[in-house]
Amino acid sequence: QVQLAESGGGLVQTGGSLRLSCAASERTLSRYAMGWFRQAPGKEREFVAAISRSGRSTKYADSVKGRFTISRDNAKNTVYLQMNSLKPEDTAVYYCAADSLYSDYVPARTYEYDYWGQGTQVTVSS
Repeated sequence: QVQLAESGGGLVQTGGSLRLSCAASERTLSRYAMGWFRQAPGKEREFVAAISRSGRSTKYADSVKGRFTISRDNAKNTVYLQMNSLKPEDTAVYYCAADSLYSDYVPARTYEYDYWGQGTQVTVSS
């Protein structure tokens, strides 16, 4: 069972940047597709970005395309989410998730993921 720990959240002004990290306990992170989701108060958890096992394929929510970039370093067992041009509507708790797969598919639905981190708060002030 893989354990995930997010870090890098915080308070930033509109237009600013943050980089989230997700460190995995699993030494073979390459076995998992990885995703980032977020949940704002009173709202359902929503998809943000995901990356395939190999890193060759990615998916993004329309709301973050062109501003956020997901990447992974399997040697370091870490996945990243670079967030630029942040907006107040990006304010949420951000979660990373892992999906054990045999293919290079990129899952984008919450129910497709097997393991979740505890989340890190991102607050964008206007």
